[in-house]
Amino acid sequence: MGFLYSLLFPWNLVLQAIAIVHFIRRRPDNYWLWIILIGGWIGALVYIFAEVLPDFGLLRQSFKVFPRRRRIRDLENIILDNPSAGNYEELADLYLEEKKFARARECYDKAISSRTDSVDPFYRRGIAEIEMGDHAAAVTDLERVLAKDPQYDFHRAAGLLAHAYDKTGQPEKADALFRQTTQISTLSETYLNYANFLAAQGRNAEARVWTQRILAKKPTLPGYLRRRERPWFRRAKGLLKQLPAS
Repeated sequence: MGFLYSLLFPWNLVLQAIAIVHFIRRRPDNYWLWIILIGGWIGALVYIFAEVLPDFGLLRQSFKVFPRRRRIRDLENIILDNPSAGNYEELADLYLEEKKFARARECYDKAISSRTDSVDPFYRRGIAEIEMGDHAAAVTDLERVLAKDPQYDFHRAAGLLAHAYDKTGQPEKADALFRQTTQISTLSETYLNYANFLAAQGRNAEARVWTQRILAKKPTLPGYLRRRERPWFRRAKGLLKQLPAS
């Protein structure tokens, strides 16, 4: 038995290391950490089967990084000879996926002209502007989007505009649009932005309600959606801890 343990000992550490690294990156329920630490290699193996393997569906998205970056390099060269609006818009979309928001915004600026009739580049430029903290510019772009399609991107555009109103010192507009949007949208992003707005207004009880609505999704969501929503669950828990006890 001792010989078997000594043979498996290095693999025990490897399994536990894999499990702990995944736990730190993905932050599932805290009880898993105790299972990994106390259960040894068996606990780590249980965690890997329960949490790591199902995450491969999400990890497949990361494999798209390399062809996306290759396409960015190709487009950067193509634009030197053919600086068309379509090429700039495609490049901007790729930069947005890469979270290079300043570069994305520059490309959207070049893709958008007085003849642009699609609201999509305005919407995506608005997202980049929010990420860069330029909420005033985002208000202009997102208002244009909602004027043409109030339900754009499953009401996410409306939620982002309400958030931009909040950040530009327009609480009445923000509150009205948040109320309207949350009646028809269940996006955790919108709920969390609304909760943060309410907390900043000193409306802590209402903020707590909207934060708890995000967390209430967790037991009913299928596993793959629950994993996608983890960042919002984590932020909601963080906000809930900051709110004064009722």
